[in-house]
Amino acid sequence: MQMEASLNVFGDPLLACGTEPMTGFFRDGCCNTSEQDAGSHTVCVEVTAEFLAFSRSRGNDLSTPAEEYGFPGLQAGDRWCLCAARWLEAQQQGSAPRVYLQRTHIKALEIAPLALLRQYAVDLN
Repeated sequence: MQMEASLNVFGDPLLACGTEPMTGFFRDGCCNTSEQDAGSHTVCVEVTAEFLAFSRSRGNDLSTPAEEYGFPGLQAGDRWCLCAARWLEAQQQGSAPRVYLQRTHIKALEIAPLALLRQYAVDLN
């Protein structure tokens, strides 16, 4: 798989999103992506209980462990590389989690505008 350039939404080197649990399409701790990543797992978020409930209501239960895949389940406060379209859907429904922009891949901007992501930024001073 050919990985896209590892850049964040500012065009700077992409910082790691999280390793406990290990996240990312490549399970490298970063929100890296490639053409094979149909879901565009590019937005680094701080998961909330509200978002986990929203995701479960949409058929993607991220809080229940799936041991067969080595997935421990997410808890509020975990950092996770989220599908950009799911983040945008959650935002439109009032359930979007906060975003780490320096850890969010530049490809997320093809789905979610930077101005909107900035409104949810955890890492802006």
